[in-house]
Formats: sequence, C-alpha cells, structure tokens
Amino acid sequence: MAHVHGLGVNPADGSLYVATHHGTFRLGSPNEARRVGDSYQDTMGFTVAGPDQFLGSGHPDVQGLRRGQPTRLGLIESVDAGTTWRDVSLGGEIDFHGLAFAHDRVYGWDSGSGRFMVSADRRTWDTRSTLPLASFAVDPNDAERIVGAGPEGLVTSRDGGRTWTPTPGPTLAVLSWDRTGLAGATPAGEVYRSADQGGTWTPAGRLPGPPQALLATSTSWYAAVDDGEATGIYRSTDTGRNWTLHYRDPR
Repeated sequence: MAHVHGLGVNPADGSLYVATHHGTFRLGSPNEARRVGDSYQDTMGFTVAGPDQFLGSGHPDVQGLRRGQPTRLGLIESVDAGTTWRDVSLGGEIDFHGLAFAHDRVYGWDSGSGRFMVSADRRTWDTRSTLPLASFAVDPNDAERIVGAGPEGLVTSRDGGRTWTPTPGPTLAVLSWDRTGLAGATPAGEVYRSADQGGTWTPAGRLPGPPQALLATSTSWYAAVDDGEATGIYRSTDTGRNWTLHYRDPR
C-alpha cells in the first residue's frame, strides 16, 4: 500500500477504503488490509458516493491497457465496493486528481488542464474555472462553497468553483470537510482544523510525516502518511490532536 491518493468510509459496512497507485484496499480492522478485486489501477481520484458506490479516476493497470482502456480513465464508477469498475464519462480525456461527491453532484479537478468541473449526472460536465490545486473540499452544508489548497495558499469559492478568492490560513497539502468541520494538514504534517468554513484555523496536532491523503468523519479522522519507512494509515479520535497507527504494510 503506497502512494495513497484517497480515503473513504463505505456506509454499507463502515470499513475504510484506501485508493492507491497499485489498486484499492479495504481495512477491515487495524493491522488488516485486503486488496479489493483484481485491479491494480492507479486510482488518482477517489470518493465514496453511497453504500458500496465509489467514484474514481486515474490510469489503468497493465491488464486494463491490454483490454484497450485509455491511459486517462476519466470518471469511473464501482457499485460493488471497488471489486469492479466501469467507465462513465470523459474516458481518454480527463485525469481527475481530486474528486468529491456532495449534494448529489460530482466535483472534480483535472490534473492535465487544471480545470475545475462539476456534474449533476456524472456524464455531462460544466467547466467552472481553471486553476492549480493540490486538494479541495466541499462544504457539506453549502453546495456552492469550496475551499482549495493551491501552490500559493488557500483559496475559497462561494459560487460552486466559478471564481476563487485567496484566503488567509496555513499552507495545506490535503483537505477534508465533514459536518464536524474542515480539516487540513501541511506538507510537513502539521494538522489544522476550522469550525467556521475556513475563515480561521486552529492548530490541532501533528502527523509523523508528509500527508498523502486526509479524511475527516464524524467519529474519526484518517491520514495516509509517509513516515520515512513506509506509508502508514493513522487515525485520530480527537479531531486531529493525537494520532495512532492504524495500518502499515508489513516489511
């Protein structure tokens, strides 16, 4: 489990799923991980849309290329918790490095063009703007408010990603937004949280290395971290103040 691009909790069973450069894994319990399905695809974008329903993007594995899959997968969907995937839209055109499902919409950021795009039906897309982003998160209470982490700092959109305004705050590499608040971590692993939609940020805790992905839920926060030896999945139950190792590949 290396180069983690996304984390998500499946409402069907409460398990944590990890989308990586080498396929998708399910963490059934601490210290136990199992590959989901036979695919080793590079799932660059990943989000949970419902029970057993995942959305993704990225690049196919060797077998996928042999079957004729394009090098850019566009938007793909799984309705069996990642066991199999099917093409939905934009295949061969788009490589989403950021995906979010909220308010019955899919929000995506294309790494190739920098386009920020939104779809209500997963097939037709509205290009809202073009900008560089490392991560973004959608307000669970407001479909139009989005906070993004860019190379020059935080940016906020109040019109669904059409326009963006520079926002004071820490320089963050990853973001996640749950109804409990907005969470973020810097490239060095410093964790911050915001209870006012990204207006002000409070230091929380610190991760043991650079973060690769972050997920905030109502009960736990999860982070994929390069701790210098391997990628570890860390968990916090106190909104980012303290972190414990949840899973690391045996070496």
